[in-house]
Amino acid sequence: MSLYRGMDREALDRAYNNSAAVPDAAALMADFVKRSATVYESFDVKRDLAYGTAPRQRLDWFPGPKLGAPTLAFIHGGYWQSRTKEEFAHVAAGPLARGFNVALIEYTLAPEARIGAIMNEIGQAVEFLAAHLAEWGADPKRLCLSGHSAGGHLATCFRGHPAVALVLGISGLYDLEPIQLCYLNDKLDLTPQEVEQYSPDRYARRGARTLLTVGSAELPELVRQTTDYARLLMRCGAAVTLIAAPGHNHFTVLDLIALPDGRALEMVAKAFS
Repeated sequence: MSLYRGMDREALDRAYNNSAAVPDAAALMADFVKRSATVYESFDVKRDLAYGTAPRQRLDWFPGPKLGAPTLAFIHGGYWQSRTKEEFAHVAAGPLARGFNVALIEYTLAPEARIGAIMNEIGQAVEFLAAHLAEWGADPKRLCLSGHSAGGHLATCFRGHPAVALVLGISGLYDLEPIQLCYLNDKLDLTPQEVEQYSPDRYARRGARTLLTVGSAELPELVRQTTDYARLLMRCGAAVTLIAAPGHNHFTVLDLIALPDGRALEMVAKAFS
């Protein structure tokens, strides 16, 4: 039985299984962990700053080399139900090399937290950063909120936050309806009301300038989600740029910000120049 865009449950499960779609996904994640360990060893960092009282309501702060620098805050993926900021700290290397401050945001995972609670935590983290950026020597008017996969979803949900000057969504999920209909919902337990309330494509509006990217070698549904959302923002008159990522899969696409010359990072730097 067709559930979504001509796909039944089995087809939908395949359409959103990024790890199965990339044969060397485990090796790539292992490389992320290795590169992340190097970042923690190589740069100054304040680890596990609490923006709330729950165990995972914490963030890491990497100060840039100069006062008054912009900040890139990054939200990791894992379909809202797995992974940690420590596994993705390698993304900080590129922005730090370009003179940025970097914040890595952690949050409570499903099923312990429902999607609305996760959203609230990201809001707390953004408010925490907004309250401390000037104190930490950062430019409070140049905060880029970025995220990968589920993190891309969470970042774009805060396009309208007054502290967020720029949003970068990397291989994000902007329509939660297919998520509710596939294996990912076993832990998320999304309701139709939550899909409507927390899908960025349901309340597209003008907000912070938005950069979106997705690898050309990613699953077709991931590519569609990004291109459809970009078109929707354009129709709404929002400032949005779609960044090409030829040849990249769901994991290697992170090099667009993790490397100093990554195309997405260049666009962030250009926006703040």
